[in-house]
Amino acid sequence: MTNSNGLFRKKTLEMILADTESEQYKLKKSLTAIDLVALGIGAIIGTGIFVITGVAAAEHAGPAIILSFVLAGLACAFAAISYAEFASMFPIAGSTYSYSYVALGEIFAWIIGWDLILEYVFALPAIALGWSGYFTNLLASIGINIPDWAAHSAWQGPGGLINLPAIGILLLVAALVYIGTRESATVNNIAVAFKVFVVLFFIVVAVWHVKPVNWHPFMPYGWKGIFTGAAIVFFAYIGFDAVSTAAEETKNPARDLPIGILGSLGISTILYIAVAAILTGVVSYARLNDPAPVAKALNIIGLNWARGLVSIGALTGITTVLLVMTYGSTRIIFAMSRDGLLPPAFSKLHPKFRTPTLAIYLIAIATSLVAGFLPIGIIAELVNIGTMLAFVLVSISVIVLRYTQPDLPRKFRAPGVPWTPLLAIIFVGALMASLPWETWVRLIVWLIIGLIIYFSYGRHHSKLAQQKQQLK
Repeated sequence: MTNSNGLFRKKTLEMILADTESEQYKLKKSLTAIDLVALGIGAIIGTGIFVITGVAAAEHAGPAIILSFVLAGLACAFAAISYAEFASMFPIAGSTYSYSYVALGEIFAWIIGWDLILEYVFALPAIALGWSGYFTNLLASIGINIPDWAAHSAWQGPGGLINLPAIGILLLVAALVYIGTRESATVNNIAVAFKVFVVLFFIVVAVWHVKPVNWHPFMPYGWKGIFTGAAIVFFAYIGFDAVSTAAEETKNPARDLPIGILGSLGISTILYIAVAAILTGVVSYARLNDPAPVAKALNIIGLNWARGLVSIGALTGITTVLLVMTYGSTRIIFAMSRDGLLPPAFSKLHPKFRTPTLAIYLIAIATSLVAGFLPIGIIAELVNIGTMLAFVLVSISVIVLRYTQPDLPRKFRAPGVPWTPLLAIIFVGALMASLPWETWVRLIVWLIIGLIIYFSYGRHHSKLAQQKQQLK
């Protein structure tokens, strides 16, 4: 029975399954387990491994950045187990938003949906600016110089006007997502294979140049630095949750979604730890405060010829992150619109491609404007706290549903409930506590804006509210 009492009314499993079969909202099922693992790796391995590793080591953790990756990986692993259970139960677009609607009620679903929009929409411009930096540097290395006015905005550097490369890549990625899921997945699979090759290339080539003396002192900033480093490199893991947004377009979601979520996180964690260990072994951590630390390490050990390959790998890696995050953000908006919490135009599908047209337009325009003209100095921390909040709510939802609806079919059961999700809450909560208070204030302001929209529009237009009105 649906709880239709105001803010805490809930959707049922039957409602969710009916939504996925409705011809008006039916997405094309074309993804396999391999596609989902590649989708997860595509979202995870990018800016984190090619940029953030060096900065976090230099400023926060030193060689103990390895432990920061382990801590962040553990926090994500516990959360991923909860995601896997929900994804196998509810094969629907919307990820945490949809799970919260069933377990906790409409107001929590809105909060987490609005929070996910924060995660995706603000992460995309920040990542696009990283892509732009690598792209302009790569062109400069072959004698092609983009003028300052076109390479960054006035807020991003002197002489700037607009960041055309960042806008260009965001629009290109949006076009790929627009023409279809299968086409996007094929491009992503090829790109993921190449960037994993580049990461393995760095590991194999650089491991012979490791000097153990560079690992001393191992913890120059103490445990506080390790936890702060973990909170920052958490950004490097954002993406595995995007796999769950592809549930409705997966051929066998009950089997393939847990494989995609846990498989992509496991592979990425191993690669992160290996790169962090080798990077800090090749170069003193103090010298890694560089926007391209992997390329810098290769230059220091005399392999300057390999820098071009790494730059291309970084561009490829960051492109796949943009692709998967654009995909995920449009599916969140689609799901919220289908439930009536956002205007119905955002869930209207293209008659041929079966993709949410207006949602893709909205993401493309909003992210392009931010990336093209505005500074993105605080985005990583803001995106991190938004994602951490999503992980905490998923973990709470698993515990709640185990007790309130124990008979729901679970194709994948998270082991050790309630302890496993409780560990996720503890680990992620500790990382959230490591973030600056200013980040908390920004999150609260964003949530207040969202609540204003919900109480002025979503609460009255939601499908559950409309059903309640019809019963009167």
